[in-house]
Amino acid sequence: MKTIRGKLLTGQVVDICISNGQITSIEPAAGNGSELYLLPGFIDLQLNGYLGIDFNNPATTPEEILTAIREVRKTGVTSLCPTIITGSADHIEGCIANLVRAIELYPEVDRAVIGLHIEGPYISPEDGPRGAHPLADVRPPDWDEFHHWQDLAGGRIRILTLSPEWPGAVEFISRVAATDVVVSIGHTAASPNQIASAVDAGARMSTHLGNGSHAKIDRHPNYIWEQLGSDDLWGCFIVDGHHLPPSVVKCMIRAKSVAHSILVTDAIAAAGLLPGMHKLGNIEVEVLPSRRVNLPGTPYLAGSVLEMDRAIEMTVAFSGISLEEAVRMATINPARALGVEDEIGSIKVGMRADLLLANWDKTNLTIKT
Repeated sequence: MKTIRGKLLTGQVVDICISNGQITSIEPAAGNGSELYLLPGFIDLQLNGYLGIDFNNPATTPEEILTAIREVRKTGVTSLCPTIITGSADHIEGCIANLVRAIELYPEVDRAVIGLHIEGPYISPEDGPRGAHPLADVRPPDWDEFHHWQDLAGGRIRILTLSPEWPGAVEFISRVAATDVVVSIGHTAASPNQIASAVDAGARMSTHLGNGSHAKIDRHPNYIWEQLGSDDLWGCFIVDGHHLPPSVVKCMIRAKSVAHSILVTDAIAAAGLLPGMHKLGNIEVEVLPSRRVNLPGTPYLAGSVLEMDRAIEMTVAFSGISLEEAVRMATINPARALGVEDEIGSIKVGMRADLLLANWDKTNLTIKT
């Protein structure tokens, strides 16, 4: 039995008892209080790698994946969806196999990985919406291929990002959604009608909304407004100061509401490393001194080097919401989106004890444990 004392976001100081990795009791603290906040562990639904370890490299070892899981926990992330982007069939299968081996070998990885996020290859082939995804590997939705991936993953694929602009996409979305996989719209040039049809078919999320798009689009209607206005889509946002300007972050969160907004990092393996040239799978990217990640020779972003504790700080600064609201966007909201809110994402008796102690000085969030 272990006891942790800290201050909830409500301001109440409590003692939390933990046994076998679960919260067994929460009691008002007697005696001295605590200035440290007790937070639920953060959940990142889109993480490509960390500290030089790339989930998009078929040569990545299970030991390296374990290291990435341990290191990213220092930023507050205790649960995640390792993300594999567009690639050849062999490439994607190799990356899936790596993650499955790590999950099967290490209970620590198994506990942290909610499921896999496959981002592509069924996305828009157009420059802009495609982002940094390799054009040669972009292809139409293929049920047999997806079903093969899911078999290889042992049913662990939980999110699939695609564009509904492809012929047959609506039927494909309906079929995937029926398997309890969250279909997320992203890297799309779809028309508003195609977006609406995808939602009717079962799409329930928007991958990094406002990004993976053309530099210039019609004022209205367009695929961003259509997703932003849909009450059936969770909005995922990369709040790093590069993907979305502060005013856009504020407007999008107000439109989608805190209750339907999720923070993601979309961090690549270069996260936690110095600026310079790095790799995302087979793609070479450049991390600038400003921490912006570019596809060299283009104006396009190629993921981020964002960490979730910094994302929470910037969300508070950009949008004016409270720390409690920003933390919700990185905890209970992603848990609800994936249907695991009874296990993780909040501090309640019976929940997993994925707890953080952190200091908050109104500007900086510092994870202590």
